[in-house]
Amino acid sequence: MVDTNCNTAGTPASEDPRLLYLSLMKKCLTYYLWGSQPREVDLDGGAFLSRTVRRILVRGLAKWRVRLVQEVPFNADLRINGRDLPLCGDTMIGIKRLDNLQMCIERAVADRIPGDLIETGVWKGGATIFMRAVLKAYGINDRSVWVADSFEGLPAPDAEKYPADNGETWHLRPELRVSLEDVQKNFERYGLLDPQVRFLKGWFRDTLSKAPIEQLAVLRMDGDLYESTIDALTALYPKLSRGGYAIVDDYGIPSEGCRLAVHDYRRTHGIDDPIIDIDGWGAYWRRS
Repeated sequence: MVDTNCNTAGTPASEDPRLLYLSLMKKCLTYYLWGSQPREVDLDGGAFLSRTVRRILVRGLAKWRVRLVQEVPFNADLRINGRDLPLCGDTMIGIKRLDNLQMCIERAVADRIPGDLIETGVWKGGATIFMRAVLKAYGINDRSVWVADSFEGLPAPDAEKYPADNGETWHLRPELRVSLEDVQKNFERYGLLDPQVRFLKGWFRDTLSKAPIEQLAVLRMDGDLYESTIDALTALYPKLSRGGYAIVDDYGIPSEGCRLAVHDYRRTHGIDDPIIDIDGWGAYWRRS
């Protein structure tokens, strides 16, 4: 089980090698170990430079394959709570939400809750890599980790069908577009790309309802939008075993589409299991 006697960086007091391994994985996946990170300077948005100078700089740097970067200061609290964007890391959900994910998996296994694990919306794959790491740490060979994403970024809002998504601009952010091949390489770098990891490529509306998933013990949703969240719940929540965990990464974010989708689905299906806050942003409940 998760060792709750930890320091602020999530290091377990226990000397159990499995917990030490998982603690190290969390720090690696979030880029916590290295702290500050480089960020490319936006020359196109550099108002302090004339258009001609910017053009010359951009062309010259591209010719010599040079990137102009600046160091982003490190804030441990932001990284622990998943409030910054560690572009050099493999997940942006922070250590507290990884702690929660570990707890949900460990309790599901300890309570013999049947089913696989899935995340819908994976970015670079960090949370699903961690799912596989937890199974690996405990020698669990009879559960799969499903990695579901478009691998093309987020869909453009369908404001007519989902008014709650009107005005959202997630689809315009290029840093959120990570290819299937790059995510697979990330799994491989950690030594965790194997047959227990299964990929679902495509928009959730097209893939999730057709996925050959029989049962789930942990359903983790990170789709930001109303559409992505309601699609995941509609297709997958009926497959979540009694005693399984539903985790919503974006429940507390300022835009309310995701939270509204959760409330709409729960009200429609008479779900009253208490929603538990994780870190002021993510939340979860256990299916009774």
